[in-house]
Amino acid sequence: MLQDIADGIQKGLKGQSFDGSLKFDCGDAGVIVLAGNQASTQDQDTDCTIRISQENLTKLLTGKLNPMTGVALGKLKISGNMGVAMKLGQLLG
Repeated sequence: MLQDIADGIQKGLKGQSFDGSLKFDCGDAGVIVLAGNQASTQDQDTDCTIRISQENLTKLLTGKLNPMTGVALGKLKISGNMGVAMKLGQLLG
């Protein structure tokens, strides 16, 4: 399932490059790492990590979960470089 989400993010990048590296950590379900112009499910160290459930990640990427609301409600936790997390919205928006 995470591979499907990673593939969707890859398509969403539309050849653009992501400046920095970001990891969506979905716990036992696995991870999605964005680095450069690639989205993969291979775990690696990144500039920023967003801990989020797979269900909430899907909502976030489809616009059904506002990132700020998600943070306020504890549905996602951001660690590392917050600036990298902010770039995600511009890239996939």
